[in-house]
Amino acid sequence: MNRAQLERAQQRMEQKWYNLVMAEQRSESMPVLERLYNSYVLAMEEYNHCSQTYQQTRDAQQKKLAS
Repeated sequence: MNRAQLERAQQRMEQKWYNLVMAEQRSESMPVLERLYNSYVLAMEEYNHCSQTYQQTRDAQQKKLAS
């Protein structure tokens, strides 16, 4: 996991949130809002996983450099 991959996951998550907010402002139907919300939650989970993996990779690299 590198920084660019983490940033792409963050951008996908932010785009999903934007899509949800805009749909809510357009008064989309509840099924549409639920689908968009579920899509956002999945993107957030992906970002959290990527962030954790990135941090673990970074910590391991720093530990290796310190020894």
